[in-house]
This record gives sequence, structure tokens and C-alpha cells, in this order.
Amino acid sequence: MSHAAPQDQEQEPGPAEPAPTVEQADRRRGVLDGAVLTLLSIVLALVVSGVLIAIADPDVQESAGYFFSRPTDMLSAVWQSVSSAYAAMFRGAVFDPGAGSVTGAIRPLTESLVVSAPLIAAGLAVGLAFRAGLFNIGAEGQIILGAVGAAYVGYAVDLPVVLHLVAALLAALLLGGLWGGIPGILKARTGAHEVITTIMLNNIARFLLAWLLSTAAFQRPGRNDPISPPVEETAELPLLLGSWSRLHLGFVLAVLAALAVWWLLGRSTLGFKLRAVGASPSAARTAGIRTGTMTFAAMAIAGSLAGLAGAFQVLGTEKSLTGGISAGIGFDAITVALLGRGNPFGIVAAGILFGALRAGGVTMQARTGTPIDIVLVVQSLIVLFIAAPPLVRAIFRLRTRGGLGSMQISKGWSA
Repeated sequence: MSHAAPQDQEQEPGPAEPAPTVEQADRRRGVLDGAVLTLLSIVLALVVSGVLIAIADPDVQESAGYFFSRPTDMLSAVWQSVSSAYAAMFRGAVFDPGAGSVTGAIRPLTESLVVSAPLIAAGLAVGLAFRAGLFNIGAEGQIILGAVGAAYVGYAVDLPVVLHLVAALLAALLLGGLWGGIPGILKARTGAHEVITTIMLNNIARFLLAWLLSTAAFQRPGRNDPISPPVEETAELPLLLGSWSRLHLGFVLAVLAALAVWWLLGRSTLGFKLRAVGASPSAARTAGIRTGTMTFAAMAIAGSLAGLAGAFQVLGTEKSLTGGISAGIGFDAITVALLGRGNPFGIVAAGILFGALRAGGVTMQARTGTPIDIVLVVQSLIVLFIAAPPLVRAIFRLRTRGGLGSMQISKGWSA
């Protein structure tokens, strides 16, 4: 005769969660270490740039050149020069308390986000290629081809409102992907290094754009300068905050693209294969992965992301195609991807930072007379310090750690 178990019998505790492995712990420490190194690199870049701002300031030069000047006077002049320059940059990039209205005060932040949208998309194009072991220098040309496709569909095709915008974006994705796929095919079929082919394709895209803008299909009627007809309103990226701000849907699309890249690399089979090829092509080939196909796929997807950046330029800010539509974004994207360490979320943060530097640099020059070229100095120094972790560690006396902080995100020339 069976007896039922008592209802108040204590249940045995379930299995305890496994403790993190040594590899997982090292990875977490590596992520933290990489974030700290990146932050310290930005601080060092701002400090060194501040020194250059002070040296170039006429008041500081006059104070330093006066024989009987006191050290405190010179330090005061240095502080005034550097603090006023960085304060003006902050007011032009984040918040302007003297604007007189709430919308005016936060307009600088929205402008930074506008500038950051194509930087994020192009940075993702470079970063995704990094993770596949490729160095995509061709984002500039891919941006140009994406802008060409978006512009032509934007002014030459008559479609309803939503469909017109979608068609223009798809044209940018398609042309950018095709332009990025060319070096992918050459790399897979002939072994031609992507650095050489993408640099050459940048020049081809630039001259192709100049020729297109001289043809009847792309040149604006009644104009002799290289500019296309304006895109139709139905193809423009809608504004998110109304007419007082230029912030458009492109920023949201850039963030969504980052989420898509994160899912692709971390959650999909294709992403696993891309990362496997980037880690070790020979091992991936032994495991049955078609490395040539993955190389083409990586460059094509990267080209599509860069083409999306070109669409943001044409459909969101410029509203027409010009010879300078890429605005050097493709080269800045390399810096954004390096600063973000190839991580999609890191690239978003780096893109916003560089967008703020670009937007704030204009205000800094207008209000203090500091050359806007100092922004390029800051960007270059950030890359320099990130590329030299031992230097940063030595300056701040940090211990050396393993993990992602010292991870190589892309292979070298001889890979």
C-alpha cells in the first residue's frame, strides 16, 4: 500500500549556479580594462590638446614672452585659454545654458546626434570587417556610392511617402554593398589585399561621383556647379523633434543598425562563421567554413552599412548630392571603430563622442578663435593612445592585464 508524501516535506535545493570560469573572469576583467584604457586615452588626448591650445593662444604667448611676468599670471592665461575653448566646445556640443530657451539649450546635443548618425553607420562598417579579420579602408567610397543611389531614387523616382524613403534607403544599401563586395571578391578569388583594393576604390568612387554630377541625369538644371536636384520631401528622413532641430530618423536607424550588427556577430550562425574566419582562417577552413564566401559576405555587409551612412547624408542633412557628400566620414569611421574596439555598442558611443567633437569644434572656433583643426588633433591623439596601451599604462602606472583590453581586433598587413 503506497503512502502519499507529506505536503510539508522540505524540498531539496536545486543545483547551484556554476561559478564563472577563469576564461569568463578574464574576459570580464579585459572588458573593464579596455574601457578604462579608452577613457584614459580620451583624457590624455584632451590634456595634450589643451597644451597645444595654450601654446597657440596670443594672450599666453604675450604673457610668457614678458620678462617680468609672474608664473601665476602665465598659469592664469593658460587656464583661461584652455577652459574657455573647452567650455565653448561643450556649449556647442552638449548644452548651452545661455541660449535663453529649453530648445535652444539642448539644440547642441541634437546637433551632435545628427553628426554622429553617419559616423556610427560607417564605424559599424569598419568594425564588422575588423571582426572578420579584414581592414576596410573603403568606407569613404562605399558612402559615396550609397549617397548616389539614395539621391537618384530620392529625386528621380516618384513614389508614395513611406515607400519612397524605403526605396531610397534600399538603393543606398544595395550600391554600398556592391561597392564593398568588389574587394571581398578580389580577396576571396585572387588574394588581393583589401587595404589596397579599398583605397583604389575610394579614388574610383570619388572620380565617378565627379563625372556623374557633370551629366544631365545628376546635375541640377540651370546650375553649372556639381550638385544634383534636391530629393523629394517624400524621400527625406523625417525630423524627430520638429523644425527647431535637425535631428532626423537616421540616428534611430543607426542605433538599430548597431543592434542588428550585435545580433549578427553574437547570436547568428553567419556571425559565428565571420568571427571564426577573423580569428583563424586556417582553422575555420579546417572546420568546413568557406572562408572566401565569408570574406565576400563581410565586405558586402560592411559596404551596405557604409552606404546607409551615405543615405543619412543625402536624405537627412544635405538633401542633395554634392562632390563633398562623404565629408571625410569614411576615414573618421576607422577612428570610431578603433575607439569602439570593434564592439557595436562601443562604436555607438564613439560615434556620439566624435559627433560632439565635430559639432562643438565649430562653436569653439566661432567663440574663442581656437582653430577647428584642434578637433582633428584630439581625434588623432585618441587613436595614438589607444594604439599604444603600454604608454597609457606607464603614464597612469596601471598593471598589465590580459583579456579584451589587449585584444587584437584586426589582422596586420601580412595576414
